Amino acid sequence: MSSDSKIAVVFPGQGSQSIGMMNGLLEIKPDIKNIFDTASEILSYDLLEIITSGPEDKLNQTEITQPALLSTAYATWLILKEQSELTPTVLAGHSLGEYTALLCANVITFEDAVALVSERGKCMQQAVPSGVGAMAAILGLDDEIVTQVCKDVSGDEIVSAANFNSPGQIVIAGHKQAVDRAIDGAKEAGAKRAMLLPVSVPSHCMLMKEAADEFKISLNKVNFNDADIPVLQNVDAKTKSSSAEIKTALLEQLYKPVRWVDSVNNIRSMGVTRIIECGPGKVLSGLIKRIERSFELFSIQDETSLKNAIE
Repeated sequence: MSSDSKIAVVFPGQGSQSIGMMNGLLEIKPDIKNIFDTASEILSYDLLEIITSGPEDKLNQTEITQPALLSTAYATWLILKEQSELTPTVLAGHSLGEYTALLCANVITFEDAVALVSERGKCMQQAVPSGVGAMAAILGLDDEIVTQVCKDVSGDEIVSAANFNSPGQIVIAGHKQAVDRAIDGAKEAGAKRAMLLPVSVPSHCMLMKEAADEFKISLNKVNFNDADIPVLQNVDAKTKSSSAEIKTALLEQLYKPVRWVDSVNNIRSMGVTRIIECGPGKVLSGLIKRIERSFELFSIQDETSLKNAIE
């Protein structure tokens, strides 16, 4: 990869997971399995077995999805680092992916990262009983209109913007009935589409404040180092210098929206021209394309896509 290009590496969040997502990477580097052996010891279950064979509903349980995605994206990063002399200008991750970015910047150890995201998943799952919360995607409306619709229909319940993913694509979260009302309100306001998402936890809204308070106990026990590579954090799309600031941003991320559009625009303002998505799928590449068309985008799933990224 040309040394005069500025490169960012980004890491996906929940929703990018799939059965077999490690298959192409294990073919490149079989001993990367050691990562999953370490994770399995910490978690007390066979993580790679669930990733490889499922069942899907087990992989999709928040407390399993999170360490599964983190470990897969980290394994991808290690393979990329081993086979190239890549030094990114900046790292960023979407929601859970922020933990992978901090891990790859050596802010936290792999062991701590696995334990943290597993605990994060448990806190999120337990904060809101099943069926009480919901998330929905709103397509084709400006940010301000979606925000206003949520305000107008919330009543004494919670519904708000959770992810500013790309222009005209916003995810909302909150109480199920309030989200249903916001879907109707968004359609009336001219949304192209407004539909519920198949998730069990209403992330990035005030329903997760209790999860953040609970998670803070685990987070404060972990030692954070200074970042080797700058990491843009979701709550404000900025880098943080102190471990206290990084931890605060991680807690706020649970109940405040993911500002992905701002993150991508800030990556652009750093002079980055190429972005590599490290992790399963191409969700972030798709969003980035809609935010800023000038980037060269790469994603790594197997030997061919790895070669493309390195070349």
